[in-house]
Amino acid sequence: MTREQYILATQQNSLPRTEHPQFYPVGIYGWRKRCLYFFVLLLLVTMIVNLAMTIWILKVMNFTVDSPLVLQSDRNVTLNARNHMGQLTGQLTVGADAVEAQCKRFEVRASDGGKVLFSADEDEIVIGADRLKVTGTEGAVFGHSVETPHIRAEPSQDLKLESPTRSLVMEAPRGVQVSAAAGDLKATCRKELHLQSTEGEIFLNADTIRLGNLPIGSFSSSSSSSFSSSSPSSSAPRQTIYELCACPNGKLYLSPAGTSSTCQSSSNICLWS
Repeated sequence: MTREQYILATQQNSLPRTEHPQFYPVGIYGWRKRCLYFFVLLLLVTMIVNLAMTIWILKVMNFTVDSPLVLQSDRNVTLNARNHMGQLTGQLTVGADAVEAQCKRFEVRASDGGKVLFSADEDEIVIGADRLKVTGTEGAVFGHSVETPHIRAEPSQDLKLESPTRSLVMEAPRGVQVSAAAGDLKATCRKELHLQSTEGEIFLNADTIRLGNLPIGSFSSSSSSSFSSSSPSSSAPRQTIYELCACPNGKLYLSPAGTSSTCQSSSNICLWS
């Protein structure tokens, strides 16, 4: 046995031995324990308040499984859409005065999600509904041209094209056709009505062609082609047959028919026209 081992064994034998070992309690006591209880109680109160606020919000918004989601605000409700970089890509704002949507393309689809009923972007606006109905008393106002292959009125309703203060122009390079299959066709104007064909002819095809309110000239064989715009004398026999005459400028007038032609180019009707 070495000297160091001998000294160590002697010291261990010389230590007093106790029959009952002492135990030291381990834990949190005093003000630390009271602070821990306070924080646990505060956390419990916070959880209860948070749960109560959540239940209150759900009740105010009428949020249930069967009802839709309702968002309410005193000013406006704004929904933003952002990309992965955080940039704003779309925005929908519902305010007291207007509903604004800011996006590259806005679409309204049918309930099945297939057919596009309305779409709008920077280039055009497309309405894909089967019928577009404008019920306003003033109708629809377009600042520029409107392109459509067909304009049709509703059943049992009249179609009216009107320009209250300016002219109404209908143009087509290959022709304009106006047809009334079961009614009359009327053209009325305050001043002159012009029918002009630059290269072709004007063709009137009907069983009866009537020209009303034509001026009537009287013919006397004893005078040198005397015409006047007065009606025949009451003492003379009533004239029932007239000759249709034309002036060099194209004006038409009636002349009492005789055994020969009674039209005279020197008639005062032609001179005064």
